[in-house]
Amino acid sequence: MLPSNESPQQQEQQEQQKAAAQRYRAAAAERKEIEAQLAAGVRYPDTPERIASRANRLLERGGIPPTAAVESVRAESLDTPETLERVIGLTKDLQPWSFLPRGARAAATVARISILRGGLERPHGTGFLVSPRLMLTNHHVLPDPETARRCFLEFNAQVTIDNAPDAAIRFTFDPDAFFTADRHLDYALVAVVPAADGALAGEKFGWNRLSVQQGKLVQNEPVNVIGHPMGRFKEIALRDNALVQRLDDFLHYRTDTEPGNSGSPVFNDQWEVVALHHMGVPNTDAQGRILRKDGRPWRNGIDSDDTVDYVSNEGARTSSILKHLAALPLDSGRRALLAEMGPESGLRQDAVTGPAETPVAPLTPHAPHAPHAPVAPAVAPARTPTPAPQEAATTPAPAGSRVGLKAPVNAFGGARHLVFLHGRSQQGKIPEVLRRGWTGGLNHGLTRAGLRTVDPEHVWFPYYGDRIIEAIGQHEALPASYADAPAVAALEAFAARSEHGTYEQLVMEAAVLAGMPPNGQEAAENIGSTLVGSLQGALGWLAAKTDVDALAIATVFRDVDAYLNNPAVRDAVLERVSAEIPREGELVLVTHSLGTVVGMDLIANRLPAGMKVTLLVTAGSPLGMNAVTSRLIPPGTERPAVVGEWVNAWCPTDAVAIGCPLEPVWGKLTEEHAVVNASDRAHHIEEYLAHPEVATAIDTFLARPAH
Repeated sequence: MLPSNESPQQQEQQEQQKAAAQRYRAAAAERKEIEAQLAAGVRYPDTPERIASRANRLLERGGIPPTAAVESVRAESLDTPETLERVIGLTKDLQPWSFLPRGARAAATVARISILRGGLERPHGTGFLVSPRLMLTNHHVLPDPETARRCFLEFNAQVTIDNAPDAAIRFTFDPDAFFTADRHLDYALVAVVPAADGALAGEKFGWNRLSVQQGKLVQNEPVNVIGHPMGRFKEIALRDNALVQRLDDFLHYRTDTEPGNSGSPVFNDQWEVVALHHMGVPNTDAQGRILRKDGRPWRNGIDSDDTVDYVSNEGARTSSILKHLAALPLDSGRRALLAEMGPESGLRQDAVTGPAETPVAPLTPHAPHAPHAPVAPAVAPARTPTPAPQEAATTPAPAGSRVGLKAPVNAFGGARHLVFLHGRSQQGKIPEVLRRGWTGGLNHGLTRAGLRTVDPEHVWFPYYGDRIIEAIGQHEALPASYADAPAVAALEAFAARSEHGTYEQLVMEAAVLAGMPPNGQEAAENIGSTLVGSLQGALGWLAAKTDVDALAIATVFRDVDAYLNNPAVRDAVLERVSAEIPREGELVLVTHSLGTVVGMDLIANRLPAGMKVTLLVTAGSPLGMNAVTSRLIPPGTERPAVVGEWVNAWCPTDAVAIGCPLEPVWGKLTEEHAVVNASDRAHHIEEYLAHPEVATAIDTFLARPAH
């Protein structure tokens, strides 16, 4: 039990320390492996894909002088890993002159946070600007709006080049305009009141452009921390600092920090923010007790902080914070403030992700959907506890029960039908559970938009999951053992069995669209072209850029290839789908993944005469790739005349939607939304449908009178 005389901030810091120590201990096995690689002379003990992605980002962003890179790899014969490491290593050994002024520019965005307590001004932490009006710091520094109102921040709290105190400039926080905080990631994001002349803090001191993209740092690369340790003037920790380990939401790194550094930005050598520093990680014993430097248990309230045996530092990953912000249910005004953080943040007003939990409407009859008045966005649809859709859907269904599901004839007024068309890898799953999962995602988005939810029983759900696998197995004779093979083995098998070379074309085109340098160029023209060029390299590139498992990506394109190039597979899928959709009326057709390709073929070739697709929704679609569009029936990118409106949603980290956006390929769509999905669910349809803009588009056409 913590002593009662401790402040809430001190109590939270101790809780955060224990959590950080637990994370550190849990990652011990991986850390030992990293240390063993370092001891063996491996300079950057990270995955080849992450190293490739990092090298490419350095070259793309001007993180290293191109001439230096070319001369470095020209000097001797190097294989691909050595070339990659040489490129990254140059940023450690050789910095352009601009490193210093760019560091000074980054430092200008950092402020000391002080608090008024007992009539005195006391140093409280560090913060830094991430937009013209928003400052990022720790939750344990600013846990609530009330604390923020008692604090102020000082820019230029530093010494000048002549070692004289600079003139500090004060600002105050405006938590009423914007305040949000999260205990797990230990961050707080707060608005700053403009100066007396109306100027914004970011206009005076600049601000850091946060990026949700990968490739900003690999293990053992240097990090730089700027802050106000112990409330002193601004200080910077350079060199003898390095990323030690990457966790899901946090980074562990070696650097010198002290209390007061809480809320400091952690930069790479290109002065991109890679993490929000929040504390040192203390060494603990098997019982979880914090240890002193002499190995004895640390005594709370007796021993000082400088006696703690700190073994690492920890910061919340920038990408994790941005993804958490993207999931917040905010009003349009606050969402607009987030959008000011810039396009790479993924926080544009058209890039909003839904909460993690998916509300599922109960399986009880409701009146047909009709135009309605909005409800309060905070009200979630009532539901009874159900298994998680992804878990329940994997339960094998009884033989003969896996067929498509129909909706009542009077659903949505009877003249318009909502149809969900699923993608690949749905074999052996229960259509009813799949339909509930899709509807749950849609209801999440509808709830966030303040709209009435949909009954799963009012949705048509054609099911071809078993049929496509039967057809692939029958006509390609692909051994079942490849399903469990390593990604490279599966890749080679799928490519060898692609009769027209479509599989290789799909993988290579996707990798190039994802930023992989094309083959066939000399190193002097594009150093990236020497780094990755084979089919295996392309798969690794996609995995690194999207954070999706390489075997999953390889199998996705196998299914797309089989559908596009094997007439028997295509006919089997289209026959099943066309038999399980309405025969008359108008369709609101919501498609996903391979289902977007199937849907396009269905519309062009198998749609009953006289039927119209009032709205086509494509999510996570490969329809932006030439390897796909050139093999449609008919081939090309001419929009079908029976499609009224078309809304596309894509996520930049979705390996299947790499060819998006679709408008450059298909021409102007009704709407196209770049969204941010959870990193481990980037391709999931429930994530796509949980975005309120996607759900609102579907609702609009369901509520509109049929023609």
